[in-house]
Amino acid sequence: MNSIKIIGIVLIAAGLPGASMGGFSFTQETHKASVGPINLSLAEQKKVNIPLWASIGAIVLGAAALVAGAKR
Repeated sequence: MNSIKIIGIVLIAAGLPGASMGGFSFTQETHKASVGPINLSLAEQKKVNIPLWASIGAIVLGAAALVAGAKR
């Protein structure tokens, strides 16, 4: 399997979840205060939105890379 096919598969694999879910979320812990043996921290839920056009573009480019890799 050549590198063009691998790039195509990676682009398609990255584009499909973005198109179906619209983004992803993660938890970020921040250390706010430390008073003696007591530590206070916060866990913030953050969401990253992936535009639909970027997901579709990644899928199209991945498919084009697979087709180009198959012709070689």
